[in-house]
Amino acid sequence: MAGKIEDYALIGDLETAALVGRDGAIDWLCVPRFDSSACLAALLGTAHNGQWWMGPAGRPLSRRRGYRGDTLVLDTVWETAGGAVRLTDFMPPRRRFPCVVRIVEGISGHVEMRGEFGPRFDHGRVAPRNWTAGDRVLRSVAGPDATSLVCEQPVDMSVTDTGASFRFSVSAGQRVGFVLRWTPSHLVDTAGPVPDARSALAETLDFWRTWSAKCRYRGPARQAVVRSLITLKALTYAPTGGIVAAATCSLPECPGGERNWDYRFCWLRDSAFTLSCLMRSGYQEEATAWNEWLIRTIAGEPSDLQPVYGVCGERRLGETSAPWLTGYEGSLPVRIGNAAAGQVQLDVYGEVMNTLYSALRSGVPLDARLRSLIVSFMDHVEKRWREPDEGLWEVRGPQRHFVHSKVMSWVAADRALRLARVMGLRSREPRWRRLRENIRREVCDRGWDAEQRSFVQCYGSRGLDASALLLPKLGFLSPGDRRVRDTVEAVRRLDHDGFLRRYEDGDARTGGVHAVDGLPGEEGAFLACSLWYADALSLTGRGDEARAVFERVLSVRNDVGLLSEEWDPVTRRQLGNTPQAFSHVAVVNTAFVLDDIRTGVRGRRSARTACSSRMPVSP
Repeated sequence: MAGKIEDYALIGDLETAALVGRDGAIDWLCVPRFDSSACLAALLGTAHNGQWWMGPAGRPLSRRRGYRGDTLVLDTVWETAGGAVRLTDFMPPRRRFPCVVRIVEGISGHVEMRGEFGPRFDHGRVAPRNWTAGDRVLRSVAGPDATSLVCEQPVDMSVTDTGASFRFSVSAGQRVGFVLRWTPSHLVDTAGPVPDARSALAETLDFWRTWSAKCRYRGPARQAVVRSLITLKALTYAPTGGIVAAATCSLPECPGGERNWDYRFCWLRDSAFTLSCLMRSGYQEEATAWNEWLIRTIAGEPSDLQPVYGVCGERRLGETSAPWLTGYEGSLPVRIGNAAAGQVQLDVYGEVMNTLYSALRSGVPLDARLRSLIVSFMDHVEKRWREPDEGLWEVRGPQRHFVHSKVMSWVAADRALRLARVMGLRSREPRWRRLRENIRREVCDRGWDAEQRSFVQCYGSRGLDASALLLPKLGFLSPGDRRVRDTVEAVRRLDHDGFLRRYEDGDARTGGVHAVDGLPGEEGAFLACSLWYADALSLTGRGDEARAVFERVLSVRNDVGLLSEEWDPVTRRQLGNTPQAFSHVAVVNTAFVLDDIRTGVRGRRSARTACSSRMPVSP
């Protein structure tokens, strides 16, 4: 049975990732990319769907583990009656094919170790039958996939039709290394030798230490910020610069329910916040790569813009299910792919324009050929902004006039105006200014509930939505505006034992189905929303309350500093896909907001709203 979501730690090679549990089991690994089929899928089923376990006999849970400094190298320590042992797990930065390295090292005494290795390809469905064992090498092939597992020291290995079992012991100072490599099956004989475990460890430690040292943040939350940045880097697909929303699919927002989604893709919505996070932290190379991924991906007709794409910009992310998997804690269906790619989400136009503007302000050059793209985008926004859509939260209920979508249309017009000054589009300014004014007027008229003194989720509803907390951050209204302050106060209704839900049911449920999102069941508190609340509190002069909210979110990270999408304050469990990029981006951005207040920078920074004529535009 899979562990709790917070029991898992992440390792990765900047193209894919694996999850390691407290018991020493790797229960999730997709190869060769984040969005490829899993060859270890016990996380969404059982060990029979693919697992690689390594640990002391009896399979105890570790009570002590952690990343080795500011790296993505994981150390798991067991203290047994016979002695202590350490398991070191990592994935070296990729040269050609993905590798997982596991090193068992005796710390004291004498410890009997066990292992079980049973890959299952195609998301845990296909068991390889073509096993061959050579000189400490175990190979398996099934269709297009092949694995090679090298045991660098002699161990007692028993091979069956479906995998292998290991028995060995370690004393203080002894090491046993294992290296697993995936290759396409037609290249298995030409892939060359697998890396040496010890040299791969040194290389991986050096890579992460060098990368982490670039972090500019020096405030009191540095440890949390650096760990969040490492997690974001680990969720980056290095060949293209795209950043996936999470390393997993179908981990439930409601255990036992059907709120299970595939997050191994790249959302345009995350782009502006992510770029800001990376630039402020000193990672211009990653920010530039993410921005370039965005520009390549959105090329084409504005009407074809999707909210989500594959790591290389793929558009077809068809959603299917995996009925052979029992689901995490019985949460069905297990969804692979994401139908949100085909939804109408009008806020993404504002997200794109905000990202381009933020990139320019941060010193990332924009190609002058973007002029025509900006014009076509704005023509499309002008035609479509009054239409209903599925909105920020990708609801599967009826389309509505979501206030956040309208606000982001305003953001698109506002950022287009700012970009016009440096991209040779001044002739468009009067038209975009009128559009901006018209959208603001309508939102303030139809999106504001004067009786409850707050902005609402959608026109005609009284339900609240945490996205209203972004109004001052987006520049739609100033932090001092009474409507902003009243909305921040009203959003307390979304409180869930000290954390914030995404939205409330403004209307009655129908047959147990949520009136807005069209799905049954409840969900936990959305961690990014709690951090948006901290940001809004900071911007409205309530710094002490903001810091308390920030610390509360940090307190629910797991033992290695990771956050999933949601937190359930009742059962005190993480929920949803993990680790969640949006949660970690919000941690970094809120840390900077609070540090600005601490150092007195906030006022000066918020005053810089004009687009400087010195901003770089490539010819």
